Amino acid sequence: RVELRPVELKAGRRLQVVAYDERQAHTRNAAYGPEAERAVDELLATPFGNWRVETTRGTVQLRVTKKGEAQVHRSARAAAQRLAHDRAKPRLLDPEDEFWRVVGIATPDGRVKPSRQDKFRQVEEFLRALEPVLTAVADRLARPVRVVDLGCGNAYLTFAAYRYLTRYRDLPVELVGVDVKRQARERNTKLAADLGWAGHMRFVEGTIRDAPVEGADVVLALHACDTATDEALARAIRWRAQVVLAAPCCHHDVQRQLRERAAPGPYQLLTRHGILRERFADVLTDALRAAILRLSGYRVEVVEFVPSEHTPRNVLLRAVRTGAPPTEELVAEYAELTRAWGVQPRLARLLELTPESTQW
Repeated sequence: RVELRPVELKAGRRLQVVAYDERQAHTRNAAYGPEAERAVDELLATPFGNWRVETTRGTVQLRVTKKGEAQVHRSARAAAQRLAHDRAKPRLLDPEDEFWRVVGIATPDGRVKPSRQDKFRQVEEFLRALEPVLTAVADRLARPVRVVDLGCGNAYLTFAAYRYLTRYRDLPVELVGVDVKRQARERNTKLAADLGWAGHMRFVEGTIRDAPVEGADVVLALHACDTATDEALARAIRWRAQVVLAAPCCHHDVQRQLRERAAPGPYQLLTRHGILRERFADVLTDALRAAILRLSGYRVEVVEFVPSEHTPRNVLLRAVRTGAPPTEELVAEYAELTRAWGVQPRLARLLELTPESTQW
């Protein structure tokens, strides 16, 4: 994937080109003129299957199907050109959209309820994190995108994802929300019917680990508690989901393991005090989750998806399946880290992996 946009730097206006490979993003800023023209010409000569052009007057998206057919979608865009290097973020979804009122986020006059401001922001920023990796799914499928929200609760994210993908990205979607509570399934099923979306989304009662869902292209998990995040990641890996977005909640499993043994070498100071041990366990848990995803054939980013004033649990694991085999270096790093701290993460146990595993 490659993204281009104009930016205003101290050295003057530049064309910023960000290219994503299986491992990381590569950014360069081309000076306007021959250098920028060459950068664009190189991309035009590359057989991309999806092109999206945004201007101050509208958006044009061109998608080439597997049959070689070109599909063009145009939409209006009321936005001023933004040249700042750090851009202000426009709204992905209109707060006055009717579905926000139906699901309980907004008032009848289309205003986000004060008590739901944080949840509204979390959902919107979660979707913003999904947007750049959608092409990894849309370009590979000749059928509706299967999206599964594991641990959906009141399904604010589920409904918002459906609205965003179908209306704003013009993607055919089949969406499933999973939650262990029957009342959540009944409530969400009724709301889907009220919105007229029941034909394309359904809700399943069951645990993240065992709910009867056959597979997914995109897996979402927003604040699944403790090892429920690991269960969501394990299902996504087994399904070979193309895109995985998970925002973990609490991290008790590794915390318990750290309490049971002394820290290695000179690192006792990291775990001597309870609050520091807890925070270190959070970092260690998510680092191991990211490593297992990479070992399982995913390109992984660990990012802050929303400011901490909206939720202290603001770390997001964003993974795109590439199928790349794990490197010997990564296998060794993972094995060394788990052995040094004497921990076996829940995700590894769910996938029946050990530090000595050779089958990833």
